Amino acid sequence: MTSHNPMSALAPKPIPARAGVGLKAEHYQTILETNPDIGWFEVHPENYMGAGGPPLHYLSEIASRYPLSLHGVAASIGADQPLKQDHIDRLKMLNDRYKPGLFSEHLAWSSHDELFFNDLLPVPYREDSMERVIEHVDQLQNHLGRRILLENPSVYVAFASSTMTEIAFLEKVVEKTQCGLLLDVNNVYVSATNQNYDPVAYLDAFPIEHVGEIHLAGFARDEDDEGELLLIDSHDAQVAEAVWDLYDHALARSGPVPTLIEWDANIPAWDVLFAEAMRAEEKIKAADKQAEIRHAG
Repeated sequence: MTSHNPMSALAPKPIPARAGVGLKAEHYQTILETNPDIGWFEVHPENYMGAGGPPLHYLSEIASRYPLSLHGVAASIGADQPLKQDHIDRLKMLNDRYKPGLFSEHLAWSSHDELFFNDLLPVPYREDSMERVIEHVDQLQNHLGRRILLENPSVYVAFASSTMTEIAFLEKVVEKTQCGLLLDVNNVYVSATNQNYDPVAYLDAFPIEHVGEIHLAGFARDEDDEGELLLIDSHDAQVAEAVWDLYDHALARSGPVPTLIEWDANIPAWDVLFAEAMRAEEKIKAADKQAEIRHAG
């Protein structure tokens, strides 16, 4: 009698236009025991780059039951140096093994030479940095053999040397690489608050037709050196009401889009995380109905 091999059941599963959550070790057992009605799960591939062990065992079991998305945090797409070949080789290994419905990375950098930073650092919006990002996105897509989504960043300080807007920068990268976009609505609110611009106007200008996934998360409040309010993209709390409002605005433009609840610190009980996802799910259903009405009209 042969034992069950969850990897044998794996095949590409498209990510549905439903709510998903980030997969956390604290919830492995609950998910496997209860099979919750959740649309999909997303993981940081950097947490699953080992040769084996419990994390890969649980990920394989869950990926055999649910659609899976990989959301990279360490490719350093915006770095002023070549992508690290050993890292993108490991990304390809996981991509080939788990066949995720979506693969995404950040418009940011986190490494320089042999140094690695825990933060996702911003990119100046200039022609030279844009060409570098285009080269890196092309390299990663060619190596993985698939289209990736690129996420808009959370910004705390702006570069005086920038010569274009963030949206113009993203539009050009999409045009040149044919990648898609991951719209992080929490990042929009955080950046707009920190940089004093209108988040609704930003969403109205965002190239929504290229969005393949939306992220929602919680933020923390802090102060800058001058005592002014500074929002931190902390992923350690429930989604703020102001961010839910922006999400409604984004869905009104995009229609139903796969939406992830990111909660990476102060991990709550499964029921709390699931409730956040169900709130997003209801909004996705409402957006779907509105799209049907517009189409019928």
